[in-house]
Amino acid sequence: MNESVNNVVENDAVFSDFDQYLFAQGTHYDIYKKLGAHCTEIDGRPGTYFAVWAPNASAVSVIGSFNDWNAEAHKMEKRFDVGVWDIFVPEAKAGDYYKFKVVGYDGITRDKADPYGRYAEVRPGTASIIWDDRNQVRTDAKWMKKRVSFDIKKEPMVIYECHIGSWMRHHDNRYPEGFHNYREFAEHLADYLEEMHYTHVELMGISEHPFDGSWGYQVTGYFAPTARYGTPADFCYMIDYLHNRGIGVILDWVPAHFPKDECGLSYFDGTGLYEHADPRQGEHPDWGTKIFNFGRNEVKNFLIASAFNWVDYYHIDGLRVDAVASMLYLDYGRNAGEWVPNQYGDNRNLEAIEFFHHLNSLMEKQYPGVMMIAEESTAWPAITTPVEDGGLGFDMKWNMGWMHDFLEYMKLDPIYRQYHHYNMTFSTSYANSEKFILVLSHDEVVHLKCSMWNKMPGSYEEKFHNLRAAYTYMCGHQGKKLLFMGQEFGQKEEWSESREIDWASLQEPMHAQMKDYVRDLWKLYGQYPALYATDYDPDGFEWINADDTQRSIYSFMRKAPAEVIAKLEASAAKAAAKDGEGISKSALNALTKAAAKATAKVDGVEAEAVIEACMPTVPLKRKPKERDLLFVLNMTPVARDDYRVGVPRPCKLRLVLNSMDPIYGGYAPMNKTGYKSQRGDWDHRPYNVPVALPPYACLVFEIIETEPDPKELAEDAVNYVDAKVAEMAAAKAAEEEAKAAAEAAAKEAEEAKAAEADSACCCGASDENAAADCGCTADENESAACDCAADEKAVAEAPAKKAGKKSGKKLSRRARKALKK
Repeated sequence: MNESVNNVVENDAVFSDFDQYLFAQGTHYDIYKKLGAHCTEIDGRPGTYFAVWAPNASAVSVIGSFNDWNAEAHKMEKRFDVGVWDIFVPEAKAGDYYKFKVVGYDGITRDKADPYGRYAEVRPGTASIIWDDRNQVRTDAKWMKKRVSFDIKKEPMVIYECHIGSWMRHHDNRYPEGFHNYREFAEHLADYLEEMHYTHVELMGISEHPFDGSWGYQVTGYFAPTARYGTPADFCYMIDYLHNRGIGVILDWVPAHFPKDECGLSYFDGTGLYEHADPRQGEHPDWGTKIFNFGRNEVKNFLIASAFNWVDYYHIDGLRVDAVASMLYLDYGRNAGEWVPNQYGDNRNLEAIEFFHHLNSLMEKQYPGVMMIAEESTAWPAITTPVEDGGLGFDMKWNMGWMHDFLEYMKLDPIYRQYHHYNMTFSTSYANSEKFILVLSHDEVVHLKCSMWNKMPGSYEEKFHNLRAAYTYMCGHQGKKLLFMGQEFGQKEEWSESREIDWASLQEPMHAQMKDYVRDLWKLYGQYPALYATDYDPDGFEWINADDTQRSIYSFMRKAPAEVIAKLEASAAKAAAKDGEGISKSALNALTKAAAKATAKVDGVEAEAVIEACMPTVPLKRKPKERDLLFVLNMTPVARDDYRVGVPRPCKLRLVLNSMDPIYGGYAPMNKTGYKSQRGDWDHRPYNVPVALPPYACLVFEIIETEPDPKELAEDAVNYVDAKVAEMAAAKAAEEEAKAAAEAAAKEAEEAKAAEADSACCCGASDENAAADCGCTADENESAACDCAADEKAVAEAPAKKAGKKSGKKLSRRARKALKK
């Protein structure tokens, strides 16, 4: 049998020398097509080709239902330097169970499930099952073609986090555990998600795992959808069905660690093969699991191939990568002395960082439109920055900080919320530092953390009022959205993987109304690009009032995308060019008359200049989906009948969602229209709108731009002229004042000069004795006649009269003395 494998050189299922080269380099991204068990033909004989990587094993056999689990029947041969053992077994066929019996380097024999197995036995069994995937037909070509252009920056994303085994169960004896098959689940789930306006489902616990209580986060089958709910073909049907109903599918993927189960990857060939041998690097002390050795090419290749398997073969649209922080930090969950620093002496796991660079770069290049999502709980920088710009290259990151602050605030009795007001606003200061998903996940509704409904304070009804307020704020905050199943209708109990969520509670009106509210909230989200197409744009969010701490009220705007605004402004400019101004004739006439009247008795201010200066911005004629939205959230049970909210421009508001509407279990119906802006500064904006706020009311308004009232334009003209007149008067006064100041300064300078001349010696002598010696006097005329410039020697050589006559001036005392000598 082994000889026939050696002679095969062109069978795509058989591991080759070239495969060995790529695998050793860590670049064989579809290695799952070569390692594992593959139905094929060799020398015209049908059978199964088995290949397994176990470089340090002393012997390997394939055992299974086809050979009565006899280790002597099919001994494998180690044919490659990289450590791959293989064999072709004609007797093995699709549906047979199998394992690898590995005699390890340590001399211990272990029965191992196939690391690359495509299908597995339902727990508590741990065998792999031969699966023939050669004839799998897919029906989602249209979705796959569209996926290539999917852009998270522009598309809506509301994700329903779901655990299949506990979402919905059968309640009859035909199904011992009650699990729905993948096919049944797909049909029921698609109907529900379509009704609730979810765009994506994120599935927990899909990779095969032995222990239900791990929720799928301790994986033994990195290439196999769990057999709890059906076969790989059933799983493919589910993906196709959801895609054809317009729903994207995201899977939890766990490359951080794996369990110590005997059948799994731990000590696979008697050595630390997939894991680090050193427990300071190879074991999670908190979780009791093994850590992958990201420094080994074959291990990195194993994980990258797993990711590609889900994305390429199964058509998964995104991978939520679990426990990223535990991979990035060498000291994660460890005390001093329990971890090994990197080569630079710090706690960064350089090998894991390189793994993410490699994986995310490949995924972006080979599978555009597929999302890589990091579940990362620290402040590690640049998680969603491209690799080429120094980041890790993920597409999105769970916003764990927002989740923590948000839940801490919402759990408070409303009377204390004023002291924790900024728990709700802090996240907006870093909302654009990464591409975030806002998550309220399964982790927050287990282990005595309470369900979302039970986290809320107050009476039975108040819990619903608070929960609606919470979800409204979540909807308005920048970032994509994720909500765990059951929380959309206010499930009372914590989640458990051992039972279905509490669908029966929907018989109670308040729970059914809660579900209706979430439905309409996500519908609203999908209708307005302002709520999703600017999630990662700093200009997409604007606080109106983030500081109303005493009343615990928040108001903010979500803005339409820049490209929408640019298009609308271009249309407005075109219309203005066509009709002259772009505003109504009544408004223009009012402004023109006011300008003419205001400037009639004013010199230096032209009416045309007034009209130009006071001409209002043309209101953009937006369709509903192009409008900005205004959120006003009252987080207390106190009514605020006198509330006003500032707005940046003249407008009308149309109420599009009221969390306290009786149809949702509230008690405060409100008019949808009748909210018009008034002139007057409020919240540092030039206009305001009176809005009476009921208790716990969270209101969402469309902002419909309008022209200013003609009376306001006339007032603007008068104010402008008055300001100009005052400005001109001030300028004239300033000019006169400057002229007077200049004249005064000139006069002061003259007087200073004269004073200096009076006090100074005519010859410039600096002291009185010297002045006396030269014969200078204080008399101004004598000073003018004084001549101290005569050279003493020259004077001594010439007769006094002659010198005096030539100079025509009176000689100084010093000169006369020189002549006498």
